[in-house]
Amino acid sequence: MKKKLFKIALLSTVMAAFTLGSCSNDDNDSDPVVTPPVEEDTRWITVTGSFPDAGGTAGNGGTRAYAITPENAANPDYVVDLFKMDGEKYVEGFALKSSRTARVQASADGKFLYNIQYTGTEGGVFNKYSVSGAGKYEEVGYELNTSVILGTSPRWVKAAEGIGVGVSFGEALEPYTGSAPNYVYRHPKGKIKIANIDLNNTAITNTGNIDVNLGAELEAQGYHVWRADVPVLNQAKDKLYIGLGVRRHNVNGTVTTNANTGAISGWETTTERTIGTLTYVVDYPSLKNPKIITSSKAITDNLSYRTMTQYVGTDGNIYQAATTMGSGHQILRISKTTNDYDNDYDFSLNAALGIDDAGIRAWTYIKDGVGVVLYTRKNTAGGYLALINLNDKTAVKLTTEIETDAALSTTLGQFQNIGLVGDNVYLPLTPAGKDGNIYIVDWKAKTIKKGAKLKAASGSFYLGAY
Repeated sequence: MKKKLFKIALLSTVMAAFTLGSCSNDDNDSDPVVTPPVEEDTRWITVTGSFPDAGGTAGNGGTRAYAITPENAANPDYVVDLFKMDGEKYVEGFALKSSRTARVQASADGKFLYNIQYTGTEGGVFNKYSVSGAGKYEEVGYELNTSVILGTSPRWVKAAEGIGVGVSFGEALEPYTGSAPNYVYRHPKGKIKIANIDLNNTAITNTGNIDVNLGAELEAQGYHVWRADVPVLNQAKDKLYIGLGVRRHNVNGTVTTNANTGAISGWETTTERTIGTLTYVVDYPSLKNPKIITSSKAITDNLSYRTMTQYVGTDGNIYQAATTMGSGHQILRISKTTNDYDNDYDFSLNAALGIDDAGIRAWTYIKDGVGVVLYTRKNTAGGYLALINLNDKTAVKLTTEIETDAALSTTLGQFQNIGLVGDNVYLPLTPAGKDGNIYIVDWKAKTIKKGAKLKAASGSFYLGAY
């Protein structure tokens, strides 16, 4: 395996600690699935799925990938059996490197997958794969270790075509000082670290740091950042927007302790919140001049679990789902002219569908103000699908026969990516541990049809299409 060390003046003090991960992968040497010859310009659609960890936690053990053609994806008689095993070896597909579920991104043409391994001894290592159909994925370029900057569990996305951005929040202070019984609250502050990644040439091109500063007024009320997530570049590629997770301490409270050991575990918190969605903006590519912008329309966060929540629209504005891992129903807009929230704009999935309990789990912007949303409902089990129009603030619910399956809510809670090829949207939907299908949405015709069959297994489900 080739190894590449990036050279950046900002990192000269840590270069000695910069090491690359190994290239081990136990089940990628299995016999490939035999497929007919294909043209070099075949547009592959990769479907990914996750399997349980050693303790049996569903979807937490790693990620497998399998590539099919659009024709096969549309064929309800075609079967993808990503988790089929012969003894202790998987028969089909390819295992992406990661000790836990991989955070997968892809090039727009589907020819390459990108991943930064999540946790474990290789956490933070970037890998790039070329896609050649079925289980034929080849690691290309260099392994790149980002952990020296971002740690072993970074949040990262393809922030624009050919450009990856990783972010991590850390170095927070203990939220208290003093000793028993006279503990005093202290704001934890913290730091956001950023790394720009050239996805074409496998290189880190710049790094940056933000010393988190919410301002004296908010900090005095106990508001603090706990997570940075979903970075995206604007249309001009001169601003980077970083989603923030914000929580609130009860400044009049006291320390909290572990019920079993009695050890101090933190400071009392409160769910009371009066501030809107917060996003950090920095100049790109310099990663300088950090500024917080605040929405007055939504009182929730701009972050996700494993999916992207903000996209550049055809009109050049950024559309951002205000959702904390499924607890929000709004999509906000950041103006391309002001680089700030357009507080005259607010899309409500609840209002568009005539319901009051939607939670956005994953979505993608398609074109001309149209998007597709996967959502759950507080009062109804299952997982649901809608086409939305951000221009006229309407939505059309699209029905699947599995939408009321309670196990689908687990899948959507970890869903990573919605595939898009031409006028078609590709959604691999399997309730956790159950078989399902690729559902294909013609977003112009507003129709949905069931495509290829997806075979699942206990503790496994499909996560996305690319």
